[in-house]
Amino acid sequence: MLSARDRRDRPPEEGVVAELQGFAVDKAFFTSHKGILLETELALTLIIFICFTASISAYMAAALLEFFITLAFLFLYATQYYQHFDRLNWPCLDFLRCVSAIIIFLVVSFAAVTSRDGAAIAAFVFGIILVSVFAYDALKIYRTEMAPGAIQGDQH
Repeated sequence: MLSARDRRDRPPEEGVVAELQGFAVDKAFFTSHKGILLETELALTLIIFICFTASISAYMAAALLEFFITLAFLFLYATQYYQHFDRLNWPCLDFLRCVSAIIIFLVVSFAAVTSRDGAAIAAFVFGIILVSVFAYDALKIYRTEMAPGAIQGDQH
């Protein structure tokens, strides 16, 4: 029987190495259109979170939640780990992520601007910019992934 130390000192088996390669980051994804969109959404969500933390801490949970959701999607797409979950409809989940973020940030941004604080107004401005980025992402997802038959019919 092998002790824990003996197993640790041995080189990994072929199957273990293949499993670890599932987390290899595709660096080309970060420069792709979808990667840049997710990075922009992540950065703007972090900025809005900081603005809400400085002014109205009651709304910072929404920005933090969207930050983690966007970070999870960025991780799953960059490592291509989402392909292991083939039963999930990833374009639909990504579309719903964008639509829910649009609704959340519209409501929170307009609620924050009523406080007339400088950081809250900055959060409102960045929130409107972020809503437009999420709307553009949702439109691109819908056109490329969810309704390819409608676009092909228009081109003929």
